[in-house]
Amino acid sequence: MAKAVVVSKAGGPEVLEYTETEIRSPGPGELLVRVAVAGVNYIDTYHRAGLYPLPLPFGLGLEGAGTVGAVGPEVSGFAVGDRVAWADASGSYAEQVVVKAAAAVPVPSEVTDDIAAALMLQGLTAHYLVASTYPVAEGETVLVHAAAGGVGLLLVQLAKARGARVIGTVSTADKERLARAAGADEVIRYTSEDFVSRTRSLTGGEGVAAVYDGVGKSTFAGSLSVLRRRGMLVLFGAASGAVEPVDPQRLNAAGSVFLTRPKLGDYTATVEELRWRAGELFGAVASGALDVRIGGRYSLSEARQAHEDLEGRRTAGKLLLIP
Repeated sequence: MAKAVVVSKAGGPEVLEYTETEIRSPGPGELLVRVAVAGVNYIDTYHRAGLYPLPLPFGLGLEGAGTVGAVGPEVSGFAVGDRVAWADASGSYAEQVVVKAAAAVPVPSEVTDDIAAALMLQGLTAHYLVASTYPVAEGETVLVHAAAGGVGLLLVQLAKARGARVIGTVSTADKERLARAAGADEVIRYTSEDFVSRTRSLTGGEGVAAVYDGVGKSTFAGSLSVLRRRGMLVLFGAASGAVEPVDPQRLNAAGSVFLTRPKLGDYTATVEELRWRAGELFGAVASGALDVRIGGRYSLSEARQAHEDLEGRRTAGKLLLIP
């Protein structure tokens, strides 16, 4: 038996149950991992609320880092005691979790468990967005919404490393300071100024090459309108709610622009691609080129509070649960 956070009915943070669960042995191609740190992500709130329905009851969480406790049949390359991290193992809000070996990434000694867990889902997302979905080119201007969030801070840094000029949007003065410290060239406080007119002004009316939008409903129309001709709106989340269906003619009217709704699984579809992305992120951390901000640490039993803080937009950076 081990402690875990379980959802028995969809709803708000109050439905999260901290309870004892059975731990099964790893099957073929699987590892049993002792969880050192579990990452909290917006997708966890969608699963909890039933926006992305899962069969009930289920263990919450997808991401974490820890130490291999047992190795299942047909697994090579891993041994008991190895440090690993992952972004796709259901039930990761737990003391122990079964992880597919193909989804586990070896963690180098230069990277702590906290940073490894914090980098997996959000870091891999930021990496594929700027390296593959819309590969940022030197000299281009891009807009990053929620630039002081967990993904936002990483997006700003990775886009700057590729030579971009980065405009970020934030809600508060404290978050503006964080975005600027991460390298944002311009920061728009959307609570006191219109990001559309300000972005147009900052780009001389041309617009930006790409918008990285994890906010969704409340920013979508504005994001479309600040794209340059043939720019790309990369819609990778829905923190403010889901976007309504879109008439393709809106893309035509906005300047023959592109709209994409990517997801991590399609950009880590092979072990090689997963390890390439994770390896670049771990290398950047080890060299000091990438800073990962931990916005809050909670005990596993405090998962409800972590969700309340995340959804209340009271955090900046990555939230972690410590079993």
